[in-house]
Amino acid sequence: MTPRFESTLIPASPDVSFELALWSNGLHCVAGIDEAGRGAWAGPVAAAAVILPQSADILIKLQGVRDSKQLSASQRERLEPVIQETAIACAVGFASNSEIDSLGILPATRLAMTRAIEQLVLQPEHLVIDAMFLPEITIPQTALIKGDRRSLSIAAASILAKTARDRWMESLATTDARYAFDRNKGYGTRAHQSALQEHGPCPEHRFSYSPVRTSKK
Repeated sequence: MTPRFESTLIPASPDVSFELALWSNGLHCVAGIDEAGRGAWAGPVAAAAVILPQSADILIKLQGVRDSKQLSASQRERLEPVIQETAIACAVGFASNSEIDSLGILPATRLAMTRAIEQLVLQPEHLVIDAMFLPEITIPQTALIKGDRRSLSIAAASILAKTARDRWMESLATTDARYAFDRNKGYGTRAHQSALQEHGPCPEHRFSYSPVRTSKK
C-alpha cells in the first residue's frame, strides 16, 4: 500500500530547503524539473528545468511563485519573465503527441524532461524532480512528492512548462479553431468532447487516449 503523504510537510509557499541542503554540500547547480500537459487529450507534454542562483534574497525575487496549478494564467504570464531573468539557467523541452502515442505518457514525459535538461547552458549537479525519477539520466536526483509545492526550483519549472505549453496550444488554435485549443489547452472539457464527437480527432490529438480513440472518425 502506498504510504500517505503528510500534508504538514508542505510549506505555506515553496521554499529552498532542499536546494539549500544541496548547496551546502557544494552542489551549486541544482535543477528543478516539472512538467505540464500529461492529462491533456491533444498536443505535446512540456517540461522545464530551472537552476536558481544561491541568492540570499531568492524568496523575495521570486515572491508569488507557486505550483502553476495554483495560479491564474495572468499570474503565470507575469511570473514567467521574472523566473527567466532570475534563474542562472532555464530551458523547456517537449515530447509530441505522436511520441506520447508511441512511447506512453510516462516515458514521453521523461523524454521532455531530458530534452529540457540537455538544453540548459549549465550542467546540473543534482536534479530535484516533481514525483519522478529519470533512470536514463546519470545526474544524481531526488524525486519529491508534491515537489511543485515544496521546492521553489520545481515550482518555477512548473510555471515555465505551463506557459510554454499554453502558447503551443494557442498557436494550434490559429490553424484549427474547431477544438478551441486556445481555451481548453487540449484538456478534456465538455466543449472539447463535443467537438471530438462532431469533427473527430485532428492530427494533434493523442490517439492512444481512450476519449480520442473512441471518438467519431
